[in-house]
Amino acid sequence: MSDTPAFLRLHPGDDVAVALADLAAGERVGTDGPVLAAPIPAGHKFALSPIPAGAAVRKYGQVIGTASTDIDPGAHVHVHNLESRVPEGVAARGDGDSGRARASAAGTFEGFRRDHGRAGTRNYVAIVATVNCSATVVRHIAARFPETVLAEWEQVDGLCPLTHTTGCGMADGSEGLELLQRTLGGYIAHPNVGAALVIGLGCEVNDIDRLLAKSGLVPGERLRTMSIQAIGGTRAAIDEGERLVRELLDVANRARRQPAPLSDLCLALQCGGSDGFSGITANPALGLAADRLVAAGGTVVLSETPEIHGAEHLLLARAASDAVADALRARLSWWDDYVARHGASLDNNPSPGNLAGGISTILEKSLGAVMKCGGTPLQGVVRYAERIEQPGFVFMDGPGYDPCSVTGEIASGANLVCFTTGRGSVFGAKPAPSVKLATNPGVAGRMAEDMDYDCGRILRGERSLDQAGEAIFELLVATASGRRSASEINGLGDFEFVPWQLGAVL
Repeated sequence: MSDTPAFLRLHPGDDVAVALADLAAGERVGTDGPVLAAPIPAGHKFALSPIPAGAAVRKYGQVIGTASTDIDPGAHVHVHNLESRVPEGVAARGDGDSGRARASAAGTFEGFRRDHGRAGTRNYVAIVATVNCSATVVRHIAARFPETVLAEWEQVDGLCPLTHTTGCGMADGSEGLELLQRTLGGYIAHPNVGAALVIGLGCEVNDIDRLLAKSGLVPGERLRTMSIQAIGGTRAAIDEGERLVRELLDVANRARRQPAPLSDLCLALQCGGSDGFSGITANPALGLAADRLVAAGGTVVLSETPEIHGAEHLLLARAASDAVADALRARLSWWDDYVARHGASLDNNPSPGNLAGGISTILEKSLGAVMKCGGTPLQGVVRYAERIEQPGFVFMDGPGYDPCSVTGEIASGANLVCFTTGRGSVFGAKPAPSVKLATNPGVAGRMAEDMDYDCGRILRGERSLDQAGEAIFELLVATASGRRSASEINGLGDFEFVPWQLGAVL
């Protein structure tokens, strides 16, 4: 660290700099910089020059808030003197990096080719509950197949039990039911699922026949169904489920990895437990890897609509057409109305962990978050769990809660997840492998067994952003080809299936 600068100014127009390590009060930063008025924790901001009350405060060359009081040079800039709003008359600059070209990454990964034409990165047998009433049966069936038993089927990555807390008590044809059916249907037909068993109670609103019909699915060798009421109750259903799963494991075990084009990869982009380094290291490095994948004809998916609040102008500037821009505006308007109806605000963010890590406002958090999606044009906007048909950079509408957001992205077709974190995360998501990137050396060291790559190397001067982006791209291709991620080694992913719940519970 002795050869590494103590702070970083990210854009010539910025009013603040970011401490790269803990800085002491009274320390002068740089040869002609200010003297620090207070200790500045790593990842936090300090003022480079006087900022009057009511003035815009900029980081990344963008407005991250408004000074709530006069801020002196060297002062800590955080929630005590920074409001989450853009001053009147200050226009957001939509200078997104639209159309940024990356070298073509044409190539292949080793995947599982499916009959529907898409290739999977994993080969799971899914056990799917149509309703909460069948969740216990699903879990008991899965429990009969510990790793020692599953080892018999060498080509199968495991079982994927999908349970949830709804499926009934909602109106037929309601928005909530349609959303659940889209989500479940997306998982059943997912390229990472080699075979599936769907289990219902028998009297729920989301019954098996309606679910399959809505999703365009037909029972057959790879898709079996079972009703607990029809089979004779809990114990009979568990026994019959075990028998059916054994048959499905035999079916899935016939699959073999073979070369598939990189254009078959659909990458879900996520960040959680973000800190002041997220927008400096892991997120922009992942953005470079995302650009490489798009150049190869692949797809990258950004979500979490509440967490682009304050950075939406950058995405709108990258929209490939007016229709795409209008679709994004429509989703943003829906969220404004949605949170207002529930007495909330999109400014009810960041989280306590984000604040402790140096992020002060949702504007700052969003500006760092959108860096994950690189700089290529925005080709489409889809609803939560809606099938993604077009390649390139796509936005999926969804909440900012990580498990719920990733659930929608996987249902939309993502067969790979990349998750950046500064505070630490233990996230995983079957059936898609999740690669986790640490934004700083501290979390990479403390949680080494949960991290796949340390982007803190950028802070230490060991890697440039371009080098880190290339390393992440290669790591993603290797993971798609069968390399086990830290999440998979730790056995994560059985409980992160969290469909978005909307509408009245009747």
